[in-house]
Amino acid sequence: MTVSVPLPDRRSVNRATLVGFTAILMWATLAPLATLASMVPPFQLVATSFLLAFLVGSGWTASRGDNPLRYFRQPPAAWALGVGGLFGFHFLYFMALQAAPPVEANLINYLWPLLIVLFSALLPGERLRSWHIGGAVAGLAGTAMLIARGGTGGLSIDPAHLPGYATALGSAVTWAGYSVLRRRLGQIGEAPTDAVSAFCLVTALLSLLCHLALERTVWPDTAAGWGAMLLLGLGPVGAAFFVWDYGVRHGDIRALGALSYLAPLLSTLLLVLFGLAANSGIIWVSCALIAGGSLLASKDLLRPKA
Repeated sequence: MTVSVPLPDRRSVNRATLVGFTAILMWATLAPLATLASMVPPFQLVATSFLLAFLVGSGWTASRGDNPLRYFRQPPAAWALGVGGLFGFHFLYFMALQAAPPVEANLINYLWPLLIVLFSALLPGERLRSWHIGGAVAGLAGTAMLIARGGTGGLSIDPAHLPGYATALGSAVTWAGYSVLRRRLGQIGEAPTDAVSAFCLVTALLSLLCHLALERTVWPDTAAGWGAMLLLGLGPVGAAFFVWDYGVRHGDIRALGALSYLAPLLSTLLLVLFGLAANSGIIWVSCALIAGGSLLASKDLLRPKA
C-alpha cells in the first residue's frame, strides 16, 4: 500500500524560507561584532556567546510548553557533529579575525557556501559538473587575491597573516562539513532543532575549560565591547542557528542556499561602513569573485528540478 504525503502549502514554505533568511542577515553581523569584542580571548568569547545561545534556544523551547532537558538525549553521532561543528567553526573563526585583517578573514571564511555546494555534489546521487569546478576556481581566485601582496617581485604572501588565513579556511571547511552532515541527520529524523540548545551548552562548557586552562580572563573595557559580546550570543551565535534550521527543514532549501551568498557581501559592507576596515577596490573584486563563483557552483540549486 502506498501512502501519499501531502505537499506543503506554498505560503508556509515561503514563510519558512523568510524565517531562514533572517539567519543570513544575522550572520552578516558576525564579523563586525566579533571585531568590536576582539579584546576578549577567543575561548572566553566562544563560552559566553554559546551560553547565551543556550539560554535563547531553551527559552524558545520552554515558551512552547516543552522541556528543553529532554533534547539532551541524542545519539553519539549527533553529539559529535553538533559540538564539533559549532565549537570548531566559531573558535577558528574568532581566531582568524584576531590573527588577520577582518575583511580578508571574513571573505575567506565565507567560502563555506561554495564548499557546501561542492560537498553536496559528492553525496550519493550527485556528481561534480563543469559549473561546480568553474565556481570553485573563481572562489579560489578571489581568495588568492585577498592573501596576495602585489609588487614587482610577483606574487607574495604576508607571513604575519598566514595563521589567520589558515584558520579562516579551516572555519569554512568545518561549517560546510557540519552543514552537509547535519542535513543528512535531519533527513532521518535525528537531532531536531531543539537539540541545538544542548549542543550550545556543551560547547560553552568546553570553551570555558579551555579558557581557564589557556587564557587570562579579559572583559570588554567599553560599552561597545559589552554590547557586541551580548549581541553575538543573542543573534549570529544564538537565534540564527534555530531560524536557519527551521528554514532548511520547512522552507525552500535551494533558495536559502543561493541567498546565503549575500552574507559575505553584507558583512563586508558593514565592516567598511562601521570603519572597522578600509575600503579598497581589491576587496570588492575579491568579494565579487567569491560570491560569483558560489552562485555559479550552485547553478543546479537555483534551477527547479523537473
